[in-house]
Amino acid sequence: MEFVTVDHLVVRYGKHEAVRGIELSIPQGEVFGFIGPNGAGKTTTIKVLATLLEPDVGVVTIGGVDVTREPRRVRRMIGYMPDEMGVYDDLTVNEYLHFFASAFRIESSRRKAVVGDVLALTDLEGKCTDQVDALSRGMKQRLGLARVLLHDPQFLLLDEPASGLDPRARIEIREILKELQGMGKTILVSSHILHELAQVCTRIGIIEAGKMVAAGSLDEIYGALRLTRTIHVQLCETSDDLLARIGQIPGVSSVERQIDRLAVELDEELLSVDAFASALFELGARIHMFQPEAMDMETVFMKLTEGTTA
Repeated sequence: MEFVTVDHLVVRYGKHEAVRGIELSIPQGEVFGFIGPNGAGKTTTIKVLATLLEPDVGVVTIGGVDVTREPRRVRRMIGYMPDEMGVYDDLTVNEYLHFFASAFRIESSRRKAVVGDVLALTDLEGKCTDQVDALSRGMKQRLGLARVLLHDPQFLLLDEPASGLDPRARIEIREILKELQGMGKTILVSSHILHELAQVCTRIGIIEAGKMVAAGSLDEIYGALRLTRTIHVQLCETSDDLLARIGQIPGVSSVERQIDRLAVELDEELLSVDAFASALFELGARIHMFQPEAMDMETVFMKLTEGTTA
């Protein structure tokens, strides 16, 4: 079931067209990674989804509700975390969350429990009496995430949530996203940290110059691009005859002999990793190590984009 739909979205700033006919759909419970260079149109698209910007052309719905016609109803379903989020530095973490719980019109009898729940989810229980301005950037990002979770939104819009964070803080944010996905939340997250999106997102969309240049699962995008996969193999014997026969397997693009292994390039449209392993056994090869190289999202990004802006 599609929870979010974007149909031919166009957004203009004067004569400048920032978003040019984007088509997008996100099923319920999916984590969708939104990737693109600066100025590609990511934040503009997110602001339309957050009801902060009206489209010039196109229809956008969340949970079946049109974001332009019924923005108040949409806002009850979403939690929006912008890339630069102001905080109230003179409040403690607990006071900050209670303030926003009141703003979200959560009943006073429930506020303490709700605040306690989001503190636990974002692992901020030990910081509840700390001043907001004393928090590290990573802690402030967690606090921002806690804030958008107070009213239990169905759809989270997270614009660069890991921007500027150290590696540990990025891992912690990633683990929180996995937990939220496990709770059934639908999430759109934009980021430039491409390999981390690959670990948490079920699908990705790559945008450049206001247009969606690719969308789908990583496997679908890799397949469409016909990217090759490198398999590192250690064999007990590596005769010239065996290497020649490996190179003749349909779907094997190249075989390179390295110091302690072979680097075999596969075209996965023609030969899957599992089928290649089976083919080696059929040739009588004795395998000591067989390690497919992980596909990296940076390769996809560089293949699909040219570095232009809208």
